Amino acid sequence: MIVSEIKLNISESLESIPQKILKKTGKKVINWRIIRESIDARNKKDIKKVYSVEVNYDEAKIDFEKDMKLSLGLSSVEFISAEDGCAPEKHKNEYGRPIVVGFGPAGIFAALVLARAGLCPIAVERGADVDRRTAQVEKFWKEGILDINSNVQFGEGGAGTFSDGKLTTGIKDTATGFVLSELVKHGAPEDIMYKAKPHVGTDILRTVVKSLREEITDLGGEVRFGTLATGIEKEQGEVMGLRTVDVRDGTEHIIRSKNIVFAIGHSSRDTLRRLKEENIFMTPKPFSIGLRIEHNQEDIDIAQYGRPACEIGLGAADYKLAHRCENGRGVYTFCMCPGGEVIVASSQEGGVVTNGMSYHNRDSGKANSALLVDVRVDDFESDDVLAGVEFQEKYERLAYISANECGKNENGCKHKGIGGGSYTAPVATWGELRDGEAPHIEKCLPAFALDAMKEAMPHLGKKLRGFDDDEARVYAVEARSSSPVRLVRDGNYEGYIRYIDNNNEKVNLRGFYPCGEGAGYAGGIMSAAVDGIKVAAAIIKKVRL
Repeated sequence: MIVSEIKLNISESLESIPQKILKKTGKKVINWRIIRESIDARNKKDIKKVYSVEVNYDEAKIDFEKDMKLSLGLSSVEFISAEDGCAPEKHKNEYGRPIVVGFGPAGIFAALVLARAGLCPIAVERGADVDRRTAQVEKFWKEGILDINSNVQFGEGGAGTFSDGKLTTGIKDTATGFVLSELVKHGAPEDIMYKAKPHVGTDILRTVVKSLREEITDLGGEVRFGTLATGIEKEQGEVMGLRTVDVRDGTEHIIRSKNIVFAIGHSSRDTLRRLKEENIFMTPKPFSIGLRIEHNQEDIDIAQYGRPACEIGLGAADYKLAHRCENGRGVYTFCMCPGGEVIVASSQEGGVVTNGMSYHNRDSGKANSALLVDVRVDDFESDDVLAGVEFQEKYERLAYISANECGKNENGCKHKGIGGGSYTAPVATWGELRDGEAPHIEKCLPAFALDAMKEAMPHLGKKLRGFDDDEARVYAVEARSSSPVRLVRDGNYEGYIRYIDNNNEKVNLRGFYPCGEGAGYAGGIMSAAVDGIKVAAAIIKKVRL
């Protein structure tokens, strides 16, 4: 039984919930569990915490793994435990060990489910393990030394490892409970199970992804870092193996398998180009472009709560804003990081791209989010299927050039922003950009995006007081909110190959599984992880059922 709309004062203890349920339902609670917590700050003089609670009248507990297996048709598959483990040689079959390309949220959860089914997956990841990767990223931020294979985008945990670790999602799927419960099992805070806007934080995510990897390897799986996928071995419309290169010494290898999951992430542009060369069927898709906008966190707190969050015992306030321009172009905030910081998240030489990051405590004193404008396929500058990739690269190169032009100013330049070495994000105030006094930012954006922002900002400022403040800082450029391409797949999650000599006819490539955000099927940590689980389930059914 679910009891909703249980309201507590912000200073009231959770221990009062059973009494409130009794008053609301007339029934004494034996066993209860919070399933959702949100903040109602519409009346800033009387802010409430609002709960939905699952009430049980016995000691039964939810089994998220069982629910996930039932929803995906895996109830007859026996999952093994890390204590039992498995050896790859014990589970040989005609398909070989499944391969997972990419070890971000989609790849990790695909590998985890495959490993628990006893299939001993091999995950290949171009970047480094999370400990080595963290050192590389910190060096990049300080000195501007970029490793194109191991950086903010690539490496253990994917781009999400260096983010806010937000787990908010719009999808309604049983597997989300499984994802959250696994994150908690591996070190995430328990409150992510019920927070309306759960987050983990970069500091904790680093330990979580490492723990997930250790379970996968304990189960007989394998993770090969520093391994870049370079192509697919195919035969008569079926995957036969994966071509790889060791990015550290250049040695090439072929891993034999008839099931390969491509969970490559939204920034693996070189891999997308290789797949295009191999005639993998894909289509362009819309995405967004814009800036990172930063305010003082206390100003956001006051706008949302009426006073600083620390005075009332609440966490740093967040926001989500949107406006539709007169020409139909959408402007919206995305990936808001309360108490976070703007970071440079480049993965290609000669390009600057920004993102937001925060630690679990969200205590930087700053608030930032992406301020984005819709980019339509019609905005691309060619009909090439990867024209969206080229569009992103163009403005990232312009941001790099702009920042370095600031750096050449012998007297210093206030517009050379965050970052190290030649990889800095150019910065200005919103007032400067609005009034035409920030040409170094203007050149980093298409004209339609800048026009849309100027139209939208007064409206966004009315929705959140101070959002359009002249002194709000803007950093260029934010170009990777989602993948600009979709690798088309069928109802069994398998992709297609096209035959140019036969009028571009597309046919299934058996055993090729596009997955997650880079393939165009997810938009964040949660949706990517769920997609990885679904793809893994499809492989398990094919191999085991």
